[in-house]
Amino acid sequence: MDNFPSFVILPPMKHLLPLALASLSFSLPLTAAEAGGFVSMFNGHDLTGWTNVNCAPETWTVKDGAIHCTGKPVGALRTLRHYENFIMEAEWRHLSSGGNSGIFMWGTPISAPGVPFLRGIEVQVLDHGYATQYEKSTGKKSDWFTTHGDVFPIHGATMKPFGPHRGDRSFPTEERSKPSPEWNHYRIVASNGVLRLHVNGKEVSGGEDCNYRKGYLALESEGAPVEFRNLRIKELPSTHPTPDFVAPTDPGWASLYNGVDLRGWKNAGEAKSRWKPSDWQLALKAGTDAARQTLWSEAKFGDVEFTLDVKAGKEATKDNAPSLLLRGSDGQGTEIKLTEAAPGKWTRYRIQTKGKEAIVLAGEKEIQRVPLDRAQGELGLKDTGAATEFGNLHVRKL
Repeated sequence: MDNFPSFVILPPMKHLLPLALASLSFSLPLTAAEAGGFVSMFNGHDLTGWTNVNCAPETWTVKDGAIHCTGKPVGALRTLRHYENFIMEAEWRHLSSGGNSGIFMWGTPISAPGVPFLRGIEVQVLDHGYATQYEKSTGKKSDWFTTHGDVFPIHGATMKPFGPHRGDRSFPTEERSKPSPEWNHYRIVASNGVLRLHVNGKEVSGGEDCNYRKGYLALESEGAPVEFRNLRIKELPSTHPTPDFVAPTDPGWASLYNGVDLRGWKNAGEAKSRWKPSDWQLALKAGTDAARQTLWSEAKFGDVEFTLDVKAGKEATKDNAPSLLLRGSDGQGTEIKLTEAAPGKWTRYRIQTKGKEAIVLAGEKEIQRVPLDRAQGELGLKDTGAATEFGNLHVRKL
């Protein structure tokens, strides 16, 4: 059995339970017409119904009946199940001026390649201080974002915006959000690929022809402390989207890197002095032969699939290309050279270790099959001497 460490974020086995009116002190007042349809998405006590995608354990906690987010690292807390058509309500507030966050609609289970964000439609949660800082630094008011409820697709998603817009980013028709540390209320109506955002009681922005239009809902961590409370949802009848409009479901991904430190990893000598956690990226500094040190997982893995994004440094060649060591033991393992990883460009890899063979894919293309010597072992991020960046490291059992 694979020895997954405690820091790996394994998705809970429970599905999101209907928690309507479970705690009246943390629920919005329900009208008679709505009481039968809305259920709570947050019980005010713990994160039941949610899973941490790619953040540290302490990034998302519950404080005073609200979901509290430190903002570090950049990442997401998402629902355990898909949603299609619904009315979602939430209150949010930033705890510092200029705070940035969002609510993701119809998202993927893990981040899109080369970024820390889920592919989906983002409903912006941005404090007014962000715009103030932008104006001070540039000497002009922004014409590409607002702080009152922009809606836009990110990282592969698509949407045709309503009303005033720039590109595919829908701008609000009114300025209705309140500054930190006041609470704001969002009502998001989503149906058949149409998304409408209401800010503090009035519709202001949105779009249509959304793809995806069924997927996970998520809260975003993006650099500053933010809180959410009174999250509830009313599901609407399905309009039966075709598979190409539905986000992938989670096959059981667990995060291997928490974005803030090297918990769950070990090394020989002074390897950690050359490995630098850099938010969602884990960066290896270039070094001499004498300083080379491989970073090893504390966990041992057998038949699993890894997914990770890799970007080579400018010194990389075929000889010192980014490399993994599979099923390692006593500092040795089967080497997989990731020669497709180019300087300055992220490449997503999937590596399946099944029985006595490793199958390596870059994107969706199979590129290698390599024999394995051991039934299980540690994962090594090899120090080849060249600078390398790793991101979005996840594993799942096969």
